[in-house]
Amino acid sequence: MKKGIDFKKMGVTIKDTFKKIGKKNFIVILSILVIGGAVYINYLLFSDPIDAIGYGANNMEDTYEASNGNNYSSENNNDTYFSTTILSRQKARDEALSVLQTVVESAEALEETRNQAFADISQIASDIEREANIESLIEAKGFEDCVAVINGNVANIIVKTDGLLANDIAQINEIVYEQAGVLPVDVRIVERAK
Repeated sequence: MKKGIDFKKMGVTIKDTFKKIGKKNFIVILSILVIGGAVYINYLLFSDPIDAIGYGANNMEDTYEASNGNNYSSENNNDTYFSTTILSRQKARDEALSVLQTVVESAEALEETRNQAFADISQIASDIEREANIESLIEAKGFEDCVAVINGNVANIIVKTDGLLANDIAQINEIVYEQAGVLPVDVRIVERAK
């Protein structure tokens, strides 16, 4: 006979554990896991250390000089990249919104949980609006294409360019600060060659 823990003797079963957790808390835990997964996917998409170039106050010029060799061969690759990035961002958001909407519509969810889900939905809507404003304003400055992703107090900006000058970086940082309140040190600009 195998030696190990006999949960029945201890009075613990999976069914009892589920009853203790409850359906409401299970929904909350599941929604947190899905939202966490969406945030993680977002992080993976926008934190490639090979392409990423951080432009904080201390390393603006050094980073710019190091980035000049970062060229991509095909315009189609860039067009595909921007389209894929936008679709991936939208898919992650749609999944998070779906889970939050399930929590809001659940008759068994606690009022506090529903309120948090409403707040999260409102935050996502606000982020979508701020990202669209940032993208429009950066493109109005003459950049051919741009994708902005806001995650908390950090903004990732991807621009199609043959190279950023110091005044380009300053303009992007100013737009992001005005639209989203993100400090320049927390703005990460990623260059994609034309």
